[in-house]
Amino acid sequence: MQKHRVRRALLLLTGVVLTLAFAGAASAGRYIVLYKGSSVPADGGAKVRAAGGTVIASYSQIGVIVAESSRSTFRDAILKDTRVENASATTNFGIHVDTVEAATGESSGDLPNVPATDAAEPLFGLQWDMRQIHTPEAHAITGGSPAVVVADLDTGLDFTHPDIAPNYDPTHSTNCETGAPTPLVAGNDQNGHGTHTAGTIAAAANGIGIVGVAPNVKIAGIKTANDDGFFFPEMVVCAFMFAGNTQVDVTNNSYFADPYLFNCHNDKTQQAIWKAESRAIKYAQSRGVTVVAAAGNFSDDLAHPTQDILSPDTGPGETRAIRNNCVVIPVEVSGVIGVSATGVERRKAYYSNYGTGVIDVAAPGGDRFQIDAAQGAVNGRVLSTWPAYLPCARQENDPAEPTAVYCYLQGTSMASPHVAGLAALVISRYGDSSNPQNGHMRPGAVEALIQQTADPTACPDDMTPYEPFPSFSNNAPQECTGGTGHNSWYGNGIVNAYRAVTH
Repeated sequence: MQKHRVRRALLLLTGVVLTLAFAGAASAGRYIVLYKGSSVPADGGAKVRAAGGTVIASYSQIGVIVAESSRSTFRDAILKDTRVENASATTNFGIHVDTVEAATGESSGDLPNVPATDAAEPLFGLQWDMRQIHTPEAHAITGGSPAVVVADLDTGLDFTHPDIAPNYDPTHSTNCETGAPTPLVAGNDQNGHGTHTAGTIAAAANGIGIVGVAPNVKIAGIKTANDDGFFFPEMVVCAFMFAGNTQVDVTNNSYFADPYLFNCHNDKTQQAIWKAESRAIKYAQSRGVTVVAAAGNFSDDLAHPTQDILSPDTGPGETRAIRNNCVVIPVEVSGVIGVSATGVERRKAYYSNYGTGVIDVAAPGGDRFQIDAAQGAVNGRVLSTWPAYLPCARQENDPAEPTAVYCYLQGTSMASPHVAGLAALVISRYGDSSNPQNGHMRPGAVEALIQQTADPTACPDDMTPYEPFPSFSNNAPQECTGGTGHNSWYGNGIVNAYRAVTH
């Protein structure tokens, strides 16, 4: 089948990719109902029911209802309400994460901070990624504050993992799989991707396995995908609304939102989806949430898109012409920190998306063609926590802790949590509790400090390593534009945790 051909091509592109698949059909479909105003009318629920639907969740703060209906006439019926801007079905399509691969200064804040040590972690020698961004030096200053919470919006979180459990925060955790928050139960991560990204953010410095970028902060899991790894719009909206309402400090977003890779502003079938997601993200930001997102793994120049061959409105393998008014969510939403991926040689990973105005900074994501055993990059990939109940093709274990399982993966999914963890260190170091209604530190200030302290990284002189990996979307050769201080591949540069906490 054609979709299997697309899947194989993507697996050749990178070890951890976003691959096209179709979710199983359901008798009732879900819809995003977007109102023209910034709130849901008082009779919004009644109108949904009159159109033949059921309200799953109502987010009045952003003018969005998540509805479910088995009637094929539901969208047409709800659009008769002139207050509705648009409505989009979200069921039956999706692009999902495939995780089986392949000098000190005085703090200006008032949050409690204590140093952390890395040397006692049995697998730290394999964490080339942490050394690349100077976390050992940063940890001598601070390992982060337990007053700071990072929410990982992902496939779930194995909060029983020995390296995650000490920092797990159940209060800020939830399951948004239905489009409404429900309790997060044990065994919720049936994909592994979320547990992996969470470990990079905040694996504890506890003498077990590895250490995260911010080993003293709290880590929450917001399940934003179903068990197949599909990030549908109602889940994404629910996740950001929950993060904003519970006022986490940072969210990590190692995905792009289904069902469209590129969301075009003038496409009415997509309008309700991208607008609802954008409103939810901006709501979270207004509540003090710093949002970090992965750039994606298709070797694409996101600043100059020309076609989309993945999105399900045209079907697998077909081509949809697009322009600059088509964006990837969440990485291209204003105020989101966009992250590209590097390998152990400090070069952009072959698969990483890029783009002027999209990439703010770069961070280690792994690259199987960049290997340096002396630095611990035995296969080029990033090692992090993994559920013991799931298989991993490239597994490591802590010999003293049989339930402490770790897995090697690569992708911009692995780069983004490094920056989310760094954001948590920055807030721990410089944030304060004087303005709790807006979080410990404003997102714009966090972003600026991370950008200002990154290590400027120039475009490569030799493009030969990238020639076999043109854009998956349009087959264009990869091109790096800009100077050392800022360019389309690395943004402001590779993040530097030590510089950030001593700025």
